Amino acid sequence: MALENLISVSFSDKELKDLDTHLNAFKTILKGKTVNISADQRQQYGRIANQNKLIVDKVKNYMEQNPEWVPNFIDKEEFDRDYAVRKQIEDRVHLMENLTQQLIDTKTLLDHDNYNNALSFYRMVRYLSKENEPGAKTVYEDMKKLFNRKHSNEDTDPSE
Repeated sequence: MALENLISVSFSDKELKDLDTHLNAFKTILKGKTVNISADQRQQYGRIANQNKLIVDKVKNYMEQNPEWVPNFIDKEEFDRDYAVRKQIEDRVHLMENLTQQLIDTKTLLDHDNYNNALSFYRMVRYLSKENEPGAKTVYEDMKKLFNRKHSNEDTDPSE
């Protein structure tokens, strides 16, 4: 019985080159405009939740309507730049997250297909080694080592 192939996809050399070119273009455009912060900093600064985004939006609106109320210690021009760029970045982050999830999901199905085919091959080599097929025992013994880890149920010999 043939295994179910969950997905079949391929990329031409040109598609991969184009994809890499565009990804490198992203990196070039973002260079010097983005930062990496530590896990501690992420925790320190956090992310504003939707409710807090509503607060920022409301304040922005009121600042526009009542510029005389903006405290002198707030740089309104910087606030406006930060506000605009945050929105520009957020829109692109959503798009990139969607594309990333599509790639992850596709890779998951490809991994599943590959792993199940690898297990089928391993089981066949195990069978052939028992039938004294020349060279099969060496391959089986080599591959069997990959399944003899006792610390995880997933790593046990799937043919047993």
